[in-house]
Amino acid sequence: MDRDNLLGQFLRARRELISPEDVDLPPGTRRRVAGLRREEVAMLAGVSADYYVRLEQGRERHPSAQVVDALARALGLADDAVAHLHQLASPVVRRRRAPRQERVSPNLLRMMAGWSHTPAVVMGRRLTILAHNALGGALFAGHTYSGDLVRLVFLDPDAREFYPDWDRVAANTVAGLRAGADVDDPALVEVVGELSLKSESFRRLWARHDVRQKTHETKRFHHRLVGELTLHYESLTVNSAPGQQLVVYQAEPGSPSEQALALLGSLTAEAEAERPAATRRSAAE
Repeated sequence: MDRDNLLGQFLRARRELISPEDVDLPPGTRRRVAGLRREEVAMLAGVSADYYVRLEQGRERHPSAQVVDALARALGLADDAVAHLHQLASPVVRRRRAPRQERVSPNLLRMMAGWSHTPAVVMGRRLTILAHNALGGALFAGHTYSGDLVRLVFLDPDAREFYPDWDRVAANTVAGLRAGADVDDPALVEVVGELSLKSESFRRLWARHDVRQKTHETKRFHHRLVGELTLHYESLTVNSAPGQQLVVYQAEPGSPSEQALALLGSLTAEAEAERPAATRRSAAE
């Protein structure tokens, strides 16, 4: 990640995704740029073309809140992207600290363990699975990157089979990673660098600068043990641990997915019962 001009990168990426027709402008006959021209964004936002050029080039880095809101309207940004744009325009100066290990509260772990019929996972800022209950672990088990949802989507050999709607999942995953991104996090820089080298799809989606918090969605899975699952998830912020999200999955009552999820729960319970007691204690500690 080039952290030198994040505001300019974001503005240019979003500008290039908007066609003139999207904002009721004539397409013209000699258009040589993708999306809108800089002067067109400036006109829509009510700022001078020279000022907007300086924003994109990084020669002006701190536009006012009013200008940011005007740019957001001109670019048609949704709420999460608007908040992200404000953060880029007014970055918080923080003292550099050694990265702390992300730990999940024992109380949260006990609560999740009691949900025997409900898959639940706790995710960190980089969409790694920090903890899960038995059914949550079973939902994502059997993959090369079962504990890292970004690498699972883009690097796992069976990702497109596991996620029947892979294109949508991939786009939402990258947008969610950006939404929780800490540009000063060396681990995030490492993840983005690795995936940009290994996955053309990730590189293309990351360059779009989409920003969407993970909130709720209906998602389809093709599980290796129980087949098709259509689950609705809700993502809840863990207030005691900023950056962590509790993601809870449910099937529609009475649906084939509810039956498949119950079967997965039974298989998981049987496998757990067959494990040596010492191994079960070690995994719980």
